[in-house]
Amino acid sequence: MIQRGFDNELYNKTQSEHIRDRIAKFGKLYLEFGGKLFDDYHASRVLPGFLPDSKITMLKQLRDKTEIVIAINADDIEKNKVRGDIGITYDMDLLRLVDAFVGNGLYVGSVVLTRWRGQPSAVSYEKKLKTLGLRTYRHYPIEGYPSNLPLIVSDDGFGRNDYIETTRPLVVVTAPGPGSGKMATCLSQLYHEQKRGVQAGYAKFETFPIWSLPLNHPVNLAYEAATADLNDVNMIDPWHLEAYGKTCVNYNRDVEVFPVLRAMFERIYGQSPYKSPTDMGVNMIGSCITDDEVCCRAARQEIIRRYFDAMCERRKGNAGSEPVRKIELLMEKGGISVANRPVVAAANVRASETGGPAAAIQMDDGTLITGKTSSLLGASSAMILNALKHLAGIPDSVKLIAPEVIEPIMNLKVRYLGNHNPLLHIDEILIALALAATENEAAQKAYAMLPQLAGLEVHSSVILSQVDAGTFRKLGVNLTCEPAYQSKKLYHT
Repeated sequence: MIQRGFDNELYNKTQSEHIRDRIAKFGKLYLEFGGKLFDDYHASRVLPGFLPDSKITMLKQLRDKTEIVIAINADDIEKNKVRGDIGITYDMDLLRLVDAFVGNGLYVGSVVLTRWRGQPSAVSYEKKLKTLGLRTYRHYPIEGYPSNLPLIVSDDGFGRNDYIETTRPLVVVTAPGPGSGKMATCLSQLYHEQKRGVQAGYAKFETFPIWSLPLNHPVNLAYEAATADLNDVNMIDPWHLEAYGKTCVNYNRDVEVFPVLRAMFERIYGQSPYKSPTDMGVNMIGSCITDDEVCCRAARQEIIRRYFDAMCERRKGNAGSEPVRKIELLMEKGGISVANRPVVAAANVRASETGGPAAAIQMDDGTLITGKTSSLLGASSAMILNALKHLAGIPDSVKLIAPEVIEPIMNLKVRYLGNHNPLLHIDEILIALALAATENEAAQKAYAMLPQLAGLEVHSSVILSQVDAGTFRKLGVNLTCEPAYQSKKLYHT
């Protein structure tokens, strides 16, 4: 059983209460929601016990008070910017987010298109949103933002933006990804609300870094590793230290922009409600850690996973060497090495022994199970079947799927579907296992073990296809790969 170091129930209760308190302080609250509202798998990996949908569950406790505003940068629409984790463009992800919010009983009030300059793709997208029944608003670039305060906090700055009509005391401003203009949207609204005589406030919800943990705590280092491509750096909040004499952790962008934000608040309110960027936050996640050592171990594993991810992205030509170098420094700082991830050596040794791709998985009890490439099975598929047999107590010699079932599928892939590689992807082999389970008792027992793969660690000696990597993600398996391809081809799918 995977150890837990985080109390999810306590988090939902504590976090919703803290947000209610902040609403009461202002009467109406614009809450900038950083990070992922849905599917926060990073948090669930570094804080075992945190559920990926915890933040939505928490918001659902405030659903009667909550209205969602989704911001999207018009330049991102024009550039067809893609979310790297799920592989869809920001404009499509916005629609996915709307469906997800509505499906959870939350009210999506409107969409704001930020940095609007009449971009052709943004104009078409705006029409599409209106056709779908979504209210849309435009916010414009402001010259000299965020330093040109006289212009920004004026009728020619924030005042030029559309006023977003909202009806509920908690307005959550979120977005498909970073750089979408969430903070500027909140501040613009504060300006407009003040002109209308409405008392409104601003707060920020960022899961990481965790302000109450030490600067070099593994969980905070894991956040730096996760954002290595964004150049985010954790640091002590100097404003909080000066105001209260207390050491809290924040990150460079919020610390650097705080003097400007404070000046904006002073122009809008007459005085700033906050003395530090940490003051602006409402995150209570640190107080819900129940076993620090469990979270430290999980965070160290996440840093190693991010290291392999960065090396693979460099190998694919999607990134340079800087993220790799940054994570190497974080590993040195945290006393972490690749040797702390046993599946790496297990997979690579198996590959060396067999002369072909191999994969390894570590079970809850520490047992390492490998898979090799054969004429019928790819290494990852073989490893999955071996792991399921181990969980079900089935002897290794037992074949879960008869070769007579696999071979016709391989023939179909090559002869009729145009595949060059006949070996079945993991999802295909699992479909074959599901079919075998209808007649084969051993296959049935193995198939029933699938949920127990969630949370386990896997390493492949080669970069896997998008299909196989995606299947591991859906199974909840934590995958890393060596930064090498199986073949020397230039095109890989």
